[in-house]
Amino acid sequence: MSAFDPTALDEASIIAEARERAGLAQLGDEAFREPLRRMLHAYETEADLNAAGRAAQRERTVGLLVNRLRVQNWITRHPEILEEELITRVVVCGLPRTGTTMLHRLLASDPDAFAVLWYECRNPAPFEGDDWTVGDARIPDARRQVGELLEAVPALASVHPWDPVGPDEEIMLLEHTFLSWMPESHANVPEFGRWVAQQDRRPAYDYLKTLLRFLQWQKKRAGQGASAWVLKAPYHLCVVEVMLEAFPDATVVQTHRDPFETIPSICSLQLFLWQLGCDDPDPLQVGRLWGGNWERALRHALEVRDRKYPDRFIDVWYRDVASDPVAQVRRIHELTGRELSAEAEASVRRWADENRRENRPPHEYAMETFGLSEAGLARDFREYRERFILGREDRAGD
Repeated sequence: MSAFDPTALDEASIIAEARERAGLAQLGDEAFREPLRRMLHAYETEADLNAAGRAAQRERTVGLLVNRLRVQNWITRHPEILEEELITRVVVCGLPRTGTTMLHRLLASDPDAFAVLWYECRNPAPFEGDDWTVGDARIPDARRQVGELLEAVPALASVHPWDPVGPDEEIMLLEHTFLSWMPESHANVPEFGRWVAQQDRRPAYDYLKTLLRFLQWQKKRAGQGASAWVLKAPYHLCVVEVMLEAFPDATVVQTHRDPFETIPSICSLQLFLWQLGCDDPDPLQVGRLWGGNWERALRHALEVRDRKYPDRFIDVWYRDVASDPVAQVRRIHELTGRELSAEAEASVRRWADENRRENRPPHEYAMETFGLSEAGLARDFREYRERFILGREDRAGD
């Protein structure tokens, strides 16, 4: 039996438990310490977590630190990991619920593309003693985690296509720095969120690149012969200038859909996640926080795009991807100077056929639940809607 309190959220015992589990001591660059402390303080003072929520956030935090310990150990033993050359072809980002997951997985189905898989996000380092090139023990562990999540909140299956071995968001890698929106996704911690928004996120993206180099090193040894990364995370919108500095060869594929559809849907997902650790989360707080977060993220992305990077964006509309995914993938390839090979096109068609939206249950929600209205959303997202939505009749169901 563990000697640690499973609901304690203090830094010392969390780091001690992580070191005990990993059997390792070196955490590498300790710039993560202040964000970690502030996050834990927010969980104690802001989040109103119940016992299950406290246990879940402790377990998640311990797991993130175990990952940092394991990654550092691998790099110490194999310093050549840091010499891996990263080529990032495309970064998919738009508001959540705009088809980012679908488009990312379509692009990642190209055999020439590296992508971060869900199980790699949760455990970037192979388990000790496991030969990941033959039968990766991280995969059954990921299947267990996804199964437990969907058992706890079955409605999540209607919101997101959960795939333990499928491409997913590298925000789960950024989470290891404690400088992302992930804590706000798990609980109501607005003060922590405001603090993070004021921080320089370059160190977080530096660590993300370290993790991508490590994953690329693993993938090559497992026989994957891709040449460049296809990344994806809506979160990048709020720090798109930092992201483009970190990946200077990347083109942003920005997906578009009316915020009248996306913002209430995003809030519905966030409410589900808050309910995992809080007895009675307030939907109005969800609406205020996430409506504001995404309005500011879009405004920042448009400002940076127009001021500094007008030639590094490709616009794609949700309806176009849903109606003809192969055509949109071919268009992205052409605009980034590549041809869609016959092999890649076959992979894209196969993925599209096997992963139709109608294969999942419908996602139902009402904007009024979150204190949202069409008039308010029209006001908050006026510039974006005038530029990318109005006149396109691009409103469609999830």
